[in-house]
Amino acid sequence: MKKLENKTVFVTGGLSGIGRACAVAAAEEGANVVVADIKSVALDEAMREITAESPKSIFVECDVKAKDQIESAVAQVVEKFGSIDVALNNAGVPGESKRLGELTEEEWNYVIHVNLTGIFNCMRAELGYMVKQKGGVIVNMSSVLGKAGFSTSSAYVAAKHGVIGITKAAALEYALDGIRINAICPGFINTPMLTKEGINEDEKVKQRIIGLHPMNRLGTAVEIAKSFIFLATDDSSFITGSSLDVDGGYLAQ
Repeated sequence: MKKLENKTVFVTGGLSGIGRACAVAAAEEGANVVVADIKSVALDEAMREITAESPKSIFVECDVKAKDQIESAVAQVVEKFGSIDVALNNAGVPGESKRLGELTEEEWNYVIHVNLTGIFNCMRAELGYMVKQKGGVIVNMSSVLGKAGFSTSSAYVAAKHGVIGITKAAALEYALDGIRINAICPGFINTPMLTKEGINEDEKVKQRIIGLHPMNRLGTAVEIAKSFIFLATDDSSFITGSSLDVDGGYLAQ
């Protein structure tokens, strides 16, 4: 039997990058996958890839900043599939590359609202159902920058540190409800986000970023997806409140 056979997996930010790789991996393991994201040009291609592995999988349009949209999306998951067994709260944005004193309040708020408040919105909605069904798994996407600083990324760093904090606190609160809550801390992963940030377009910058990792390469979305599957299944049945570093040695330095 596949590791997620007959399970329902909810993935935010699942149309591209790490989220898409995780959604595909969950589908390959037999899950019914619900991708929650803002509509983009990647929609049709991503859902074709996911439904090729798991035909019942669906897309639900929502913005994690909007509490009502997330609550509606999670309710749709339970109505269609009867449960929400695994949630990957992955949606995120990089924010502006500026020193702290140069950030506007709007730029700060945008990153915090998506990357931290968005995860709060998702967890609150997911936990409401998981408590009723007496079990579930939540995986929150943090970053190596949830454990270390990085110049010109103060809002992102603050949000990703917060993700680890909310993961630890909630894991303690819901341990006796049969709900495991963990986080993943990727290093720099070769995804469209790096292209948006200009890292893939500037070879000198790209090599500097690569050099931050002792393995001297960027990670891949598939490598993060494998870590997600581990945390989503009974292979990690005694793990909760943890943050798994998948970073090519970045944080070991």
